Amino acid sequence: MKKAIIILFTLFIGSLTAQDAPFIKVNGKHLYKDGKLYHFIGANFWYGMHLGIDGQSGDRERLIRELDHLSVLGVNNLRIMVGSEGPSNEPWRVHPALQNEAGDWNEELFEGLDFLLAEMEKREMSAVLVLTNFFQWSGGMAQYVSWATKEPIPYPHDEAHSWDDFQNFSAKFYENKKAKKLFKKFIRKIVKRKNSITKVRYKNDPTIMAWQLANEPRGFGQGQKYIDWVDETAQYIHKKDKNHLVSLGGEGKTPSGHAGTLFEEVSKSKYLDYLTAHLWVENWGWYQPDSAATYTDAVDLAKAYIEDHVGIAESLAKPIVFEEFGISRDGRNYDPTSSIAIRDKYYEMFFQTIHQHAKQSTSLMGCNFWSWAGEGYPSKAGAFWQKGDVLTGDPPHELQGWYSIYEKDHSTLALIKKYNEALKALSEPENGKKISNIDR
Repeated sequence: MKKAIIILFTLFIGSLTAQDAPFIKVNGKHLYKDGKLYHFIGANFWYGMHLGIDGQSGDRERLIRELDHLSVLGVNNLRIMVGSEGPSNEPWRVHPALQNEAGDWNEELFEGLDFLLAEMEKREMSAVLVLTNFFQWSGGMAQYVSWATKEPIPYPHDEAHSWDDFQNFSAKFYENKKAKKLFKKFIRKIVKRKNSITKVRYKNDPTIMAWQLANEPRGFGQGQKYIDWVDETAQYIHKKDKNHLVSLGGEGKTPSGHAGTLFEEVSKSKYLDYLTAHLWVENWGWYQPDSAATYTDAVDLAKAYIEDHVGIAESLAKPIVFEEFGISRDGRNYDPTSSIAIRDKYYEMFFQTIHQHAKQSTSLMGCNFWSWAGEGYPSKAGAFWQKGDVLTGDPPHELQGWYSIYEKDHSTLALIKKYNEALKALSEPENGKKISNIDR
């Protein structure tokens, strides 16, 4: 009898077509979840695993409330920073780190990620897990280079070094064999991890939508080595994990040509399942908060930027997600109670664009706003985050209150909910039929 049950179960599993699989998949230029088109307005929730820590530095009760609040808004896609590198005495980065030193793992923080994924599963949310960072606020590539070479990191915040100094140092990662080897060790560690709560290995967990190579990786003078690293690393992850998608986490064709993002070239990698782009009208100087007259031109540039990137995605027949965008409160006021009229206007423009593309069935599948703070209000608005401060949507190297979306920003939250409901309606296939022949 037992043998017969096993045979029947095996036949059932074998009969499952791709669209029945629980993992988010790609079919041509579209994303699918549960066999339905997957359009979304998601959030950057980069510090989620830190809240999941069961200890003094975490706040599981707050994490549960944040997830509940996001769920009410229809937000079911969260982009989370999971790679973080120490040591704890380094400035401008989140604490604690997942690796205090190379290969020295913080099990407490890993269990925080376990808890986060378990709670996301209950709410049918999907996670994009970012594995490292080109920039310093989580340690990232620069820390791997420092571990490999024993050289100090030239931080751009001190008077002795510029942003170019830092980016040149971080980009050494692509040519340093030891740094890349240490990163691969982390990839192996996290992909095969078994969740301490659900007992499911990460590589088998449908809550995870994608592994993301890095936050905003840039070639910065190492163009070909950067492209080679992307191809090699994405292929490596696919070999270790046959279930999940892999994406880059790149910004796209930033206005700064010397950044070396090489969007069109790197996007051709057959190991990247979907494309990513970021859009920062303020950081790029298109919009000046103290000059309302610059807003109209900034919006025109933003729309053109979106269309340009969607066109490239269409030409490659790949989905694309604008996984970072934001704008400050009116006049760049860091006070969480200040007005947000311009931001609401900008967000609605962005969401309308996503919705229009969804109606036209283009490659543009969704976006993740930057960034969810919820009930995390800055300890000191307009100052840098310090160890022990409340975690907000603004990472430690940026002034607190710049881009955070709070639980009391009711007008912005209403827009998020409105357009998530509209996208959900579009994603429902006619007659409830699921899509077949999903290929990745």
